[in-house]
Amino acid sequence: MKGIAAAVLVFEGMVVFFATLVALDLSEVDDTTLWQVGGSLAGACVIAAALLRRPWGYAVGSALQVAVIAAGLVVPAMFFLGLLFAGLWFLALYLGRKVARLQREPPGQQSPPGPQPGR
Repeated sequence: MKGIAAAVLVFEGMVVFFATLVALDLSEVDDTTLWQVGGSLAGACVIAAALLRRPWGYAVGSALQVAVIAAGLVVPAMFFLGLLFAGLWFLALYLGRKVARLQREPPGQQSPPGPQPGR
């Protein structure tokens, strides 16, 4: 689960950084404000990916999703990007937990995919 969640955060950081670069040309918001918001969020995404080694790192990543969505108050396109990456983040957490649960089950208890013979 950690690898997928970290990949989502790193890619989110790159997208936030590039969105900041685009907003510098297209937005009427002060450049300093854009760099403070976008740069800190992009850096926080990468740092949060490293924090996933700790159990509380996932809470940091989840809180970061709220912060990226809230960046839409500065650059409205971030509402869409924030919601997109929040969906990816929670999907990664859901699927990661599901895979971990299936790996913990004894091999005889897992039902094979597809139709069962004799049923």
